Amino acid sequence: MPAMDDNVMSSIELSLFSSRIEAVCDEMGAVLRRSAFSPNIKDRLDFSCAVFDAGGQLCAQAAHIPVHLGSMAYAMRDIVGRLKWAEGDMVVVNDPFLGGTHLPDVTVIAPLFFGGALLGFVANRAHHADIGGNAPGSMPISRSLEEEGIVIPPSYLVRSGKLDEALLARIIGSTGDHHALHGDFAAQMSANRNGLARLDELVRSLGAERYTQALRELNRYAERLARAALGEIPDGCYRFSDCLDDDGLGNVDLAIRAAVTVHGSDVYVDFAGSALQTAGNVNCPLSVAAAGVYYVFRCLMPVQTPACAGSFRPITLAAPRGSLLNAERPAAVAAGNVETSSRVVDVICGALAQALPERIPAASHGSMNNLAMGARGDAAGHGKWDYYETMGGGMGAGAMGGGLSAVQTHMTNTLNTPVEVLEMNYPLRLRRYALRRGSGGKGKRCGGDGVIREFEFLAPAEVTLLTERRRHPPWGLAGGGEGGRGENRFNGELLPGKVSVTVERGDCLTVATPGGGAWGESNG
Repeated sequence: MPAMDDNVMSSIELSLFSSRIEAVCDEMGAVLRRSAFSPNIKDRLDFSCAVFDAGGQLCAQAAHIPVHLGSMAYAMRDIVGRLKWAEGDMVVVNDPFLGGTHLPDVTVIAPLFFGGALLGFVANRAHHADIGGNAPGSMPISRSLEEEGIVIPPSYLVRSGKLDEALLARIIGSTGDHHALHGDFAAQMSANRNGLARLDELVRSLGAERYTQALRELNRYAERLARAALGEIPDGCYRFSDCLDDDGLGNVDLAIRAAVTVHGSDVYVDFAGSALQTAGNVNCPLSVAAAGVYYVFRCLMPVQTPACAGSFRPITLAAPRGSLLNAERPAAVAAGNVETSSRVVDVICGALAQALPERIPAASHGSMNNLAMGARGDAAGHGKWDYYETMGGGMGAGAMGGGLSAVQTHMTNTLNTPVEVLEMNYPLRLRRYALRRGSGGKGKRCGGDGVIREFEFLAPAEVTLLTERRRHPPWGLAGGGEGGRGENRFNGELLPGKVSVTVERGDCLTVATPGGGAWGESNG
């Protein structure tokens, strides 16, 4: 019997290591949630935390927001490679064309040094409802990136342990709610400090060499599991196309096309033929498209597959430069992160349904149903408020069961804002919050129902809606029916899917979200 290599980790040791490094991310998230000021972070949980190696490759992530984590996994290597790092640094960035997603998602990155050597990074990304956009909630009907808020290139927020007060003041000064934003940034920095402390404990318990070896083995294990899962997809090229309703500026039916080529355990996704970048804000950087692709294939892998770079090695993708999915500066991108990423998931699922008809579900509601609103206040900032939320809808049905109702799906898993939190913090009253009965597609397995959320305004405000599936319904599969299209109404009058309106006290906004598609023909 051959002697075992003492340097090779046993399966038990590797499992423990995987759990311990994931726990670092979980604890970072707990710190961020408990210390944040804004309901968007502490109640809706619109944030994500992850650990990376010294080269910016993903090591672990918490079960937070797929569009955050997938885009960080794709882009972090470029971010960390362009900077010189020192112990005690923290870098802040939100530029979508330099590793971000859209401007409200602000990322804070901190390096881990051990024995004087750079060993890795911790990072968290959180959505800030006010990042200085030209409409309350910083999700405007925009034409360029600059209209969406302050653009932060990778910048040292903390340098060798010293906070750059001028930079923080400039960022916070671009907004109106200085107190809450300062508290949220402090929470993000605290989360990173906690992550560094826990990661340092893990490294000390193993030693730097053993820690690095464990990461290599974890990635190899993840790649083996990924390849085994992807190898079950029949070889071939599977094509599918879908479209976005519009960009909010009159351009409609924006095509997203994908060719998914499977050869053995390798997958190549090509978005050639998709629409060119458009005037409105549904454009996205390639990292956001990558997040949607990674998410779908990650769902096909065993649940125990580590969430690290190795699980994505078999997957490559491309999109034409200057297209909707690989936009170039200064394209507006506020809705690309939320709406276009959702349609990327639909397109990849539609393609894979041809290869795996029993495993892929019908389309879910296909929109984060974004609502941003607030008031600008007076010159001193009195009366200013900003609020942002996403709303759930119907999940698509599959061969094994019907779709869930009133849930966030695919690229987001944030919570809804509790009614009590909404009414305590903002001049709003929620008049109705209910299932949208009958909105799910009909079939052998019915799609889930959407929701109805009705807001009464107790003070004047500006409101922006960025929603999809208002013109084109979520599709069914295997003969199943379509999900119901969403509707937005203001004082009973139908609104477009993407629109800004000024409201007065007593006005009412109703958002009825789409249902999910059905699977299979109905027997009755």
